[in-house]
Amino acid sequence: MKVGILPVGHVPREVLLELAGALPKILPETACVVIGEPLPIPADAFVKNRNQYNASVILSHVRVYAASNAVFDRVLGVVDADVFASGLNYVFGEAYNPGRAALISLWRLKPSFYGEATCSDVYMSRVLKEAVHELGHTLGLNHCARGSCVMHFSNSIFDTDEKESLFCGQDYLQASLSINMLGLNP
Repeated sequence: MKVGILPVGHVPREVLLELAGALPKILPETACVVIGEPLPIPADAFVKNRNQYNASVILSHVRVYAASNAVFDRVLGVVDADVFASGLNYVFGEAYNPGRAALISLWRLKPSFYGEATCSDVYMSRVLKEAVHELGHTLGLNHCARGSCVMHFSNSIFDTDEKESLFCGQDYLQASLSINMLGLNP
């Protein structure tokens, strides 16, 4: 599976590169490419009274990008902005399930957001978990009841910190089958 990592707005390049290097270690038969030209954050995604961006609006723009770039089997948008989804105060990401487009937000994954000391290991662990989670959705995986599985729903940063960056055995099998059935080899 070939994954394009698409910056949406300004995203630190070192985060994108580290993510591109880490994802293939978790997702079977995956190659990642950081896309050089960022997608602008859509102006219509900003909701003034919330002072947040609508993740679904941004994700729809990532989907359009994915549809016009057949070289990638999946496109993972990465935005450094506070995002929400309908009915939720905030989200760490969103994806089409199944689909070719996913989105993660770095905003609430940063230790500094919670008044914690900056720690790049904690931060990148969170980024990786959310990226794997959302890409799992694009492969047709739903939320998992197992608290340690990367597909477990993160209701808070504590849930993200508690789960692993790996699929449980059942979800790993389903992800591998999805990749193989779709012929998504790097």
